[in-house]
Amino acid sequence: MKVGRLIGDAVERLPGVGGAVARVRFALRKHRRARRHLRGGGPKCRYATWVRLVDTPTAADQAQLRARAQTLRSGSVFTLVMVLEAPEPDLVDRAFASVRRQLYPAWELCVVPRVVTADVMAVLDRHLNEDPRITVVAADAGVASGAAARNAALRKATGDFVIVLGESDVLPPHALVWMADALERHPEARIVYADEDRIDGSNRRHDPWFKSDFNRELLLAHDALSRPVAYDRGLLRRLCGWREEFAGAEDYDLALRAVAAAGGAAVVHVPRILCHRGRADAGDPATGRRAVADLLRIQSPGAVVEPAPEAPDCNRIRHPLPTPAPLVSIVICTRDHEHLLRVAVDSIIDRTTYPAYEILVVDNGSVVPGAVAHLAELAHRPGVRVIRDDSPFNYSRLNNRAAAAARGEMLCLLNDDIEVLTPGWLEELVSFAVQPDVGAVGARLWYPDGTLQHGGVIVGILEGAAHAHPRLERGDPGYFGRAVLQQELSAVTAACLVVRAEVFAELGGLDERLEVAFNDVDFCLRLRQAGYRNVWTPFAELVHHESASRGSDDTPAKRAREARELRFLRDRWGKAVRRDPFYNPNLSHEVPDFSLDAPRRRAA
Repeated sequence: MKVGRLIGDAVERLPGVGGAVARVRFALRKHRRARRHLRGGGPKCRYATWVRLVDTPTAADQAQLRARAQTLRSGSVFTLVMVLEAPEPDLVDRAFASVRRQLYPAWELCVVPRVVTADVMAVLDRHLNEDPRITVVAADAGVASGAAARNAALRKATGDFVIVLGESDVLPPHALVWMADALERHPEARIVYADEDRIDGSNRRHDPWFKSDFNRELLLAHDALSRPVAYDRGLLRRLCGWREEFAGAEDYDLALRAVAAAGGAAVVHVPRILCHRGRADAGDPATGRRAVADLLRIQSPGAVVEPAPEAPDCNRIRHPLPTPAPLVSIVICTRDHEHLLRVAVDSIIDRTTYPAYEILVVDNGSVVPGAVAHLAELAHRPGVRVIRDDSPFNYSRLNNRAAAAARGEMLCLLNDDIEVLTPGWLEELVSFAVQPDVGAVGARLWYPDGTLQHGGVIVGILEGAAHAHPRLERGDPGYFGRAVLQQELSAVTAACLVVRAEVFAELGGLDERLEVAFNDVDFCLRLRQAGYRNVWTPFAELVHHESASRGSDDTPAKRAREARELRFLRDRWGKAVRRDPFYNPNLSHEVPDFSLDAPRRRAA
């Protein structure tokens, strides 16, 4: 987050939130060896401990869940669809058994056997005889594809909601209880999805995926819903089910179309592991990109879908810019930072390919002769304006005054210690910011040593906010690709932030009661409250010349100011800064590195 570096005190240039970030750094050092990113689930013993202590219901829990299942007023019936394609008999038997063990009784299982052996048929026949809720659909050789098989089951389905279950997947006994509970709490829901992990042939669980709440940009990057997903049956029938022309990515294609038809407000996430995937199925990335392109052909004409450079099985979306490109006013506040400012401005002018921008340098009372002379030079450069403001340092007020003097349709708030890396950085940021429902757009910022400084902002960390994936090495994709994929986030740093000028004005700019810290977080949360989405993109890259190792040695007055601003944030936003919808509650709230939270039993 943006903190004032303008008063010349190095301590004030702590990244993010001053002393609060120092505590985050301390926690990160403390836990670095004990915690690892869970891209592959982290150490199996670590996850196994979490499963045992957190995610294994006791007998009392199961009794409570069974009672809850009987009192749910919605009474939704689930149709589970399972297509059998040469499964192993033991695994399909395990999958059937997991469905039959559900504590929620209102379900039916529609099985479509495409390719099966005699051993598998024997398993299927046994379960059919033992439970009338299991039926076989189109059990002949005429089912040509997975999409056709799913559609055959959809035509026979009688449930209110439809869930696709893999032939080797396992549902925990409480899965449907929590799905039904979500539907009762959110009667507007038409799509409900949950977290998942993997399970091997010995029933060992691993590789947990604790997902974001609904995240439109992340869904365009890859199938961020995955399994389990419950779709309203009427919605699926209006969409004509799965499309055979997207075989290999038919589930992803359906998720894209269903979300587009239902709207994001109708998508509900249950932050619990409710499916154990028995077989990894990445799908066909090329077909998935074709499905995204088909959707964007209507939603964002001219958008291009291509492999994400650092995660080629995922997608990068290039959105078109308006013609002509809107003027961007780049606002840089500074004081006595000649060398930093020179690097920042020169890198913008020398490397930026965006065709229409002006630079507004706000000089907050520079007195060092070299800095004063450099500012005088800048004032004579084409496309650069220098505004002198000798008022007491207040980062919010400085930017608000500069915004009032800006000529551009777009505002870019930029630190004076930023250096441009990617020439197309401004095209990337503006291409999102011009979208009517988008508020702030943030960039990927690196420390000079090549580690990540800003991968978006997570709120609720140490009861405040901090940057995601702190100090991640370049080339590391982060948690399930989230350090290298476009996504929606609660907040982005004002060290590099683009927003439409009219939206900035609509919200009254930055809150001037937040002089140094949390002004960007507060601004982004107000944007979300007003109905805008905040987006972070890794494809606008800049270097942030902050110290990556400086500790907290600030004065009592500065500590008091930081504490006051943190209280302001908490008082204004309450629950909003305790539960970030884009950061799963099962993940660490000490360090935003997407590691598992400390195991603690939660209510059933």
